[in-house]
Amino acid sequence: MAKKKGGIYKIFWLLIFVVLGAIAFVYLNKFVFKSHLKDKNYTYIFVSSNDSFDDVMQNISSAEIFSEPKAFEWLAKSMGLNNKIQAGKYKILNGMSMRQVVNLFKYNKQEKVKLVYNYQIHNLEEFIAYTDDKLEISADELEDLVSDEKVLADNFNLDPDNCFGMIVPGTYEVSWAISFNDFIKLLKEKYQSVWTDARKKQAQKIGLTVPDVITLASIVQSESSIAAEQEKIAGVYLNRLNHNMPLQADPTLKFANKNFDAQRVLNEDKRIASPYNTYKNKGLPPGPICLAGVQAIDATLNYMRHKYLFFCAKPQLNGYSDYSVTYEQHRKYANAYQQTLSKKGINR
Repeated sequence: MAKKKGGIYKIFWLLIFVVLGAIAFVYLNKFVFKSHLKDKNYTYIFVSSNDSFDDVMQNISSAEIFSEPKAFEWLAKSMGLNNKIQAGKYKILNGMSMRQVVNLFKYNKQEKVKLVYNYQIHNLEEFIAYTDDKLEISADELEDLVSDEKVLADNFNLDPDNCFGMIVPGTYEVSWAISFNDFIKLLKEKYQSVWTDARKKQAQKIGLTVPDVITLASIVQSESSIAAEQEKIAGVYLNRLNHNMPLQADPTLKFANKNFDAQRVLNEDKRIASPYNTYKNKGLPPGPICLAGVQAIDATLNYMRHKYLFFCAKPQLNGYSDYSVTYEQHRKYANAYQQTLSKKGINR
């Protein structure tokens, strides 16, 4: 009977240990060995180019991803993560196991950063601020780039005045920790993909340099987004250049005055002392006034041949324009357009 009782006790305690072990396993797996983010589905860990293993562990600890960061550090070391961590941006989901997080870093499964360069980037200052905010690259490095005559000439055949044209609009997917040299290489590759030998030859054929085409295309693009209209508008501006007439392009005044969202240009805008004021200065401005896309570049390179010297947006505000050979006819169109703006209460 005593042996029977002893066997029951052993079974009882074994069951207790099994239950306690199961509870411990569930607890450790759910609350210790898995990420537990407060009120968030995910978080990001940024690993800088000069970060050490200890720096990364400190960042993970500070972010309170695991309740036992030391256990994570032990696992990371046992999996060889302390030998090398690739710089970048890493997305950690709520509920990820420690092993899964270690593998993110170990196998460089970083989150790519999307750089969207479009019409919302109005000038070099905004390009620098936007890129500095998105990447590890600093504003100082970017400012050095846009002022470095040799780098700009060697890589883009541009100079500090027109280097805004080196940026091809579009979406770029890159590592958050992309190096400065690789970033320049990326910009150069995009630029060269647009400026093929065929486009360069076409620029020569119409008597313009590549920087001139980019600058004129940026003005054309700012006037209309319709390809056929862009070709016609480019023809007007080239006619004015050939007649030694000032371009009198309203978008250049918006750029000069930094009134990027203005729907109406006022006479006072025409008084600004700026090389971008094409009412005061003849010829093209020093550089582009926006990021010119391929459509506008091609529209400029293949501009429509005609005799028009003036154009004005139609009163319907539909992206199309009325074109004139004489100033008298142009004034009639311009008055109709101005009246429409006034009726709609568009004063700026």
